Amino acid sequence: MPLIHCNFFSQALQLSTSMDVILPLPKWTEGVEAQPPATHPVLYLLHGMSDDHTIWQRRTSIERYVENLDLAVVMPAVHRSFYTDMAVGFRYWTFISEELPYIVQTLFHLSPDREHTFAAGLSMGGYGAFKLALSHPERFAAAASLSGALDMAKEALGDKAHGDSPWQVEMRRIFGDPEKIKGSENDLFALVKRLASSDRPKPRLYQWCGRQDFLYKANVRFRKHAQKHGLDLRYEESDGTHEWRYWDWQIQQVLDWMGFSQPG
Repeated sequence: MPLIHCNFFSQALQLSTSMDVILPLPKWTEGVEAQPPATHPVLYLLHGMSDDHTIWQRRTSIERYVENLDLAVVMPAVHRSFYTDMAVGFRYWTFISEELPYIVQTLFHLSPDREHTFAAGLSMGGYGAFKLALSHPERFAAAASLSGALDMAKEALGDKAHGDSPWQVEMRRIFGDPEKIKGSENDLFALVKRLASSDRPKPRLYQWCGRQDFLYKANVRFRKHAQKHGLDLRYEESDGTHEWRYWDWQIQQVLDWMGFSQPG
């Protein structure tokens, strides 16, 4: 499968950025005339807070897992943005939710159809994947969160909303006043409630977290909230911490759950 390292200028960010893309390889038959390029389903695979767009390739076998599947995998760089239009920084939510889909659909002939569009991620990326699907359910058929930071209305506060620890300073730089996350477009719990009470399509959700993970309690809270509001959520947990050996295992389960099983 082709692995493309793509550097490009983002209008939303007003800077040059990067993404890695794994594409299905068209089958060539000698003597057959070239056909118009096919459109492929796409998985937006999102990185965590301390990582970048290369991490899924370096820490998992994602390229091998999607070999022979009709699935493109798009892995963008968003730095420490929490997939958000930052209070002090860059418009990463606009980039990931609007500009990036337009770019990859245009460049790589990826399907724009809802039933062919998926998102998944770990930790901060789990938050981003669920945020995409819950904010734009008309565009995403399914999303998966692995050890996701799913309760930012609580996590961003830390011990107190206006402290001066590095974490609290960073959260204010990203979200503004952390006390205003609750009920906003950055609050997954609020997005669940709004979606459940609307007539918009409901994406399927997959959620996994290890019982020894520091985000486990937040994941349990989200699971109860999503199930209470009737969303189609598959929840899995097992012994495990916040590390790659579990995510490498789980991304294989996610691909199967999404319907992309290896032939044979």
